[in-house]
Parts: sequence; structure tokens; C-alpha cells
Amino acid sequence: MSSITIIGGGLAGCEAAYQLSKRGCEVSLYEMRPNLLTPAHKTGMLAEIVCSNSLGSENINERITASGILKEELELSDSLILSCAKESRVPAGGALAVDREKFSGLVTQRIESCANIHIIREEYTHLPEELAIISSGPLTSDSLAEAMKEIAGERIYFYDAVAPVIMRESIDMSKVFVSGRYGRGDDYINCPMNKEEYLRFHDALVHAERNLPHDFERDKYFEGCMPVEAIAERGTNTLRFGPMKPRGLIDPKTNREPYAAVQLRQDNFYGTIYNLVGFQTGLKLPEQKRVFSMIPGLENAEFVRLGVMHRNTSVNAPAVLDEWLRLKERKNIFLAGQITGVEGYMESTAMGLAAGINASMILEGKDLISWPRDSAVGSLIHYLMTTEPSHFQPMNINLGLFPELVNVRGKKERAKIHRDIAIESLKAFLNAL
Repeated sequence: MSSITIIGGGLAGCEAAYQLSKRGCEVSLYEMRPNLLTPAHKTGMLAEIVCSNSLGSENINERITASGILKEELELSDSLILSCAKESRVPAGGALAVDREKFSGLVTQRIESCANIHIIREEYTHLPEELAIISSGPLTSDSLAEAMKEIAGERIYFYDAVAPVIMRESIDMSKVFVSGRYGRGDDYINCPMNKEEYLRFHDALVHAERNLPHDFERDKYFEGCMPVEAIAERGTNTLRFGPMKPRGLIDPKTNREPYAAVQLRQDNFYGTIYNLVGFQTGLKLPEQKRVFSMIPGLENAEFVRLGVMHRNTSVNAPAVLDEWLRLKERKNIFLAGQITGVEGYMESTAMGLAAGINASMILEGKDLISWPRDSAVGSLIHYLMTTEPSHFQPMNINLGLFPELVNVRGKKERAKIHRDIAIESLKAFLNAL
């Protein structure tokens, strides 16, 4: 039976292992945790989620998004990660959010139950000579990262941050209200602020002490995970048009939108803990408690996890990867996940799916075939391959990555057409496999 080595048991590594396993391949899956933890991970479970518990929007009726298209493609492709996410979901409006512990537990259980996947709890420190997938993530260990420099060069990096999580029972429910935007469901707890409260909070946030990495460089942030204090620095009202926007939230006490609002999203299946949506932070720990306790309803909040900041790295994909996600200088090594230069949980999963299927083609003695360009997965890979290396930056899936549509007006119509084309194209691709 054919065999392959996978380095890294995150979302991409587990997805790749599953895709290879179900095609009859023997997989050695290396995961260094819990023996060696990263600055962000806390457990030894596979596919541990360390940042937001939201996996992005889904396609619901006519509300079609690039993130939703990607999830449809993953479902058609029998994605392990998406399946476990849906089984562990928690209320989040139009988004797919998960109970972190239940999700990681499900993935771990399913990978461990595959007889031809052998989990090895060791750090992998060198470049493999055999067929392999490196899916070690943006927090790759120093030893492996140093080994990769030989063929991948200096890596691109940016800083990412994690939002705090609080106990629901510690929220003063008399000062908050439960509602989705525009009255859509009741999946969020909203903490309203008037202008005076907002300005006081903004000032405290901007001037709070930060716990910056020792090699921090200004403005090295990924926009989608920018610390809330960095957003606040950009201007007095930037938070009101970002994570604290009140649009569509009607406070029943005043019967109108508040000046600003902080939203809390359920973080586990039982609804006992909630995270502060969009409040990734790098503030010092005592400062987080002081400043975030200024939010109405959170004066006595019990924090079960405080925010942290960590450095994310990836390769310069267009310079070092081929169209099948292999290193140009070492065709026996595929890369998968965030280390390829995609950003986001589902995007990382998609790269694991693609790398796993591509590697299985080699093990089965078949020719490699390219992912369809007009699919979400194909559009992500196309971005990785064709961007000018000097301008390359990590990227989430978005409609701008899909092939251009001629004579189509309106975002809603474009999204629907992209979705229809992508799904039909992917179905044909999967049939060809």
C-alpha cells in the first residue's frame, strides 16, 4: 500500500490525511503537540482552533458569498473538517461557528479511527526525502522553519491576534439585549454604548499598555484579524464602522440603534461562554480586564481566556509553489494550509483537501490534474500561483478572485452566477477523479 508523511495536525493536515486515507493510502501524521506547544495553542487535540470560532458565512437562500461557495465545494468533496464543523456548530446567524472543544474532539476521534492513519506525537525538524505534505501552519516550529528556508527562502509574516472569551453568567443582562442584525434571529448578545461611553472606552483602548512581540514591526497586521486597539488608532470612529458598528441593532430600551455596540457570540455548544466579536487584541492581560470591563454589561465579566498576539508566517507562494501546491525545488513536498499563503480556516482546509487529493494521484500512479479555475478552490490556487511575488500577501476567498464576468451588474447577481458555475465545474472535476 502507498504511504505518505504529513507534518502538522491542524485543519489542513487532518483534511489531507482523511482524503488520502479514504483513497487507501497509508499516512504517517506528525503532530508535535502536546509535547511542544505554540504561543497560541493550549491542547494536544488535532485541528485545535485558536482564533475566532467562526468559520465564515454560509450560502442561505439568495444570500450567496464567496465563503459560502467554498463551503459548498468542500461539502461536495466530502470534507472531514466541514462535516465536523457542522456537527459542532453553535448559533451565529448566517455564519458557521463551532464549539471549539467539541469540534477538535470530533476531528481527533475521526482521524484516530482511521486504521491507515498513524499519528506520531513528535516534532518533525527536517525536510522529508519521501513524498510528504507540510501543513505545519503559520506557527511552524523554529527547527522546521529553518530547514524550509533552504528551498523556500525568507517567509512572509504578519501578526495575528485572538479575542477574549467570557462566562455568560457573568454578563449583566439588564444592560444588554439579545438580537441579530435587523432582527434576524437572536444569536448575539449586544452591549450598547452611548456617545459618552464610547468616547471614554475608545480613549482607554488607544492608551492601554500593549504586550507586543519582541520583534514587532509596525503595521504588520492581517486586515481580517487586526487587533481592536490598532483599529481604534486609525481614528475616533473607525470602531463604529468596524467591530462596534450598530447598524441594524435596535436597543429595545430606546427603540433605536445605539451609538456603538459590542457583539458577543456563543463560543461553546452549551452557551456558557461567549467571545467578543472582532475584539482580537494584543493588550497586556491586566489592561484587557480593565478596558473591556468598561463595556456595558461586562463590568464584572469573568474572563476564561484573554486575548493574545502571535506571529503568522507563510511562504511566498508564487515564487516557490507550482500549480499543484508542490515546492518547485522539491517536487516530493506539497504544502497545505495557511503556510501556503491563504488566510482563514476554510481556505486552509481547502488547501489540505487539494494537496491530499493531488498527493493521492501520485501514489496511484496517475497524472496530476489542475483544480477548475472557476471554482472557489481553483480561484484560491490561481491567486497563489499568479500574484506578483513582490506584492504577494495572504488572502481569504472573495469574489474578486473568481474569473471576471462580462456584462453582469450587481453583486448579488454576480455571486449567484459565480456560485452556479463553480458548483457545476467542481462536480465535473470530482467525476473526472
